[in-house]
Amino acid sequence: MLFNSLSFVVFLVVVLVLYYTKLFNWTNKKRMLLLASYVFYGLWNPPLVILLWISTMVDWTAGNKLATENNQRKRNLWLLLSMAVNLGFLAFFKYRDFLLDNFTTVVNTYGYGYQTQPMDIILPMGISFYTFQTMSYTIDMYKRKIEPAKTFLDFALYVTFFPQLVAGPIVRAKDLITQFYEEKRASAKQFFWGIFLLTIGLFQKIVLADTLLSDTSDTVFGSKSILHGLDAWIGTLAFSGQIFFDFAGYSTCAIGIALMLGIILPDNFKYPYAAIGFSDLWRRWHISLSTWLRDYLYIPLGGNKHGITRMYAALMITMLLGGLWHGAAWTFVVWGALHGIYLVVERMLRSKIQFKINAFTGILLALLTYTMVNFTWVFFRAREFSTAKNMITSMLWMNGEGEKIVETFDVVKVLTLIGLLFIAHWIMRNTSLKEVSSKLSPIILGVVWAVMLFLIAIAQGSGEQFIYFQF
Repeated sequence: MLFNSLSFVVFLVVVLVLYYTKLFNWTNKKRMLLLASYVFYGLWNPPLVILLWISTMVDWTAGNKLATENNQRKRNLWLLLSMAVNLGFLAFFKYRDFLLDNFTTVVNTYGYGYQTQPMDIILPMGISFYTFQTMSYTIDMYKRKIEPAKTFLDFALYVTFFPQLVAGPIVRAKDLITQFYEEKRASAKQFFWGIFLLTIGLFQKIVLADTLLSDTSDTVFGSKSILHGLDAWIGTLAFSGQIFFDFAGYSTCAIGIALMLGIILPDNFKYPYAAIGFSDLWRRWHISLSTWLRDYLYIPLGGNKHGITRMYAALMITMLLGGLWHGAAWTFVVWGALHGIYLVVERMLRSKIQFKINAFTGILLALLTYTMVNFTWVFFRAREFSTAKNMITSMLWMNGEGEKIVETFDVVKVLTLIGLLFIAHWIMRNTSLKEVSSKLSPIILGVVWAVMLFLIAIAQGSGEQFIYFQF
């Protein structure tokens, strides 16, 4: 079920009516939310709910054993079981064809003529998100950082809570399970702010991502021609805006829906395109994933406590695996590698060059960061390396004139939207939407809200799923 569908509006209204009825106590309301979450997920493909059940049962059992078991060998085995099941699901459903194709390629270089039988496997929606979320629970239990969930119902709801089930934010157990222990009701202010956030998220997805930017991005990246440099840049800029509005839109919807239920979810984006450097970028982009990778991969690999060489190696491994997390293709690995290289080079330069960041230098560095990020987006969006190569060489004006396929109107549209996006991020980089809205007149806020609702209603969006659903 998609947030940007009428069926979800009906679903949400029914959930809210049942949630706020006085006929149910808190336990039964949690049961209703759990059932609603299974319905929400199962409408894509009902059998895939079984994966959620298996993951829930395995990690609930492993977590309880880790809480009581003192034998280190047995504790290691319970953690291994949890990780094997979760990573096994990922490997089978998401990476099977990728791994087999690469294995076949390597074997056939030695003349074996080996062939694999393709399998028509459906990729479960959001499997990368909920497996990471449940893994964080058992890892934290193994490290004795958290207490086990009080009841199976609380844990099952943590795994399947429908607002953030499919595309995050990836929430830690200590931040979400504990909210289920006592009855939650949104205040009137929270409820209306939640509706406002839901509106903003839908506006970002339906109007900005799908209606205004996706066609240009699809046209450019779908072209088989060698493109003019301007067209390559316009397509890449369009995708940079599309993926931000698409993913930030989902996260904003999720936070808003949860808030309407009185549940607090963490921010997942903090105006990333105004980042000054790549460390700053990853503190602002997909925050729940970047902190997960930091805590469960980068730090265990040594982090910054075992010398420069090991730190750089940990950075590169983390970003390479972070790239592979996004998709089973070498283009995603290159995307992660570029970000790893950027982070390593940035740390090298910071150790040698010191200068004061003011408004002028800050904007220049933010523009440089955003420009370099756009080169990485080419590999994220391109389906094949040949497409990425042609795009990069065109963006570097190395392909001569090239073919022009983007209309003048689309050039102006994309440049205007992306320019406004960058300016907005720069203005908002040290504040928050809630803080700014609290300073606005209710009349102005109401007008903005009405305009967004009107544009959502008239937008000719394609009703496509959110981009990160495929991850």
